[in-house]
Amino acid sequence: QVQLVESGGGLVQAGGSLRLACAASGSIFDISRMAWYRQPPGKQRELVATIQRSGSAQTNADSVKGRFIISRDNAKNTVYLQMNSLKPEDTAVYYCNAMTMKAPYDYWGQGTQVTVSS
Repeated sequence: QVQLVESGGGLVQAGGSLRLACAASGSIFDISRMAWYRQPPGKQRELVATIQRSGSAQTNADSVKGRFIISRDNAKNTVYLQMNSLKPEDTAVYYCNAMTMKAPYDYWGQGTQVTVSS
């Protein structure tokens, strides 16, 4: 079992920055990849960024490339999403995801709300 808890969301003005954190606990040795997704109101959930167990990191969504960076702190079992130059269209619920090599193969956090005002 893996538990994921997101934090760091909130209300920020356009152009500002936030850093989201996802703390993993439980069978963290089973995790092969972690990722951030987001779901704007009324829209489909989309993949934002991924980081492999090897440490290889990638920002996947074209709309956030150059502004968002995924990273991790292994000592704290925590993955971060640094979000800079925020825009109103970044407003969404942001979810942490972990993939594992054994069932159920992926886990989700509860989500954290990010609201960017114009």
